[in-house]
Amino acid sequence: MSKCEICGANADKHHIIFRSEGGLNFPLNFKFLCDKHHRGKYGPHNDKLTDMKYKLELQDTLYLLLNKQYYTIAEISELLDINCRQLKKSLAPYKKYKEGYKKEDIILTLMGGVIYTEYDLDYLFQRSLGL
Repeated sequence: MSKCEICGANADKHHIIFRSEGGLNFPLNFKFLCDKHHRGKYGPHNDKLTDMKYKLELQDTLYLLLNKQYYTIAEISELLDINCRQLKKSLAPYKKYKEGYKKEDIILTLMGGVIYTEYDLDYLFQRSLGL
């Protein structure tokens, strides 16, 4: 059984980009969380700040890992451990260049069609304080 990344208790798999948001099944999109840290008051399902923090962490990791401008399906699949068929279907709306798919299009796809910013996190934090 997997352990919670926060407290070490038994954990379930949490999709950082929820499947309902277009999230794909690949290891970087998973965070293992116990029930308290998954669906509790401050878990990503109930706390927009926690959810945004996890999304920004994932996005930052993708930008670090994808350091070339273009990638083929096979390269992305191997680098991120994503099913080729799932990836090809998700990238279908984007133009495939002779070098492959653009890094920005790949990240946009893996992030469920949204690019997040620190401004988004600051905005949620200020709202949580009632500002």
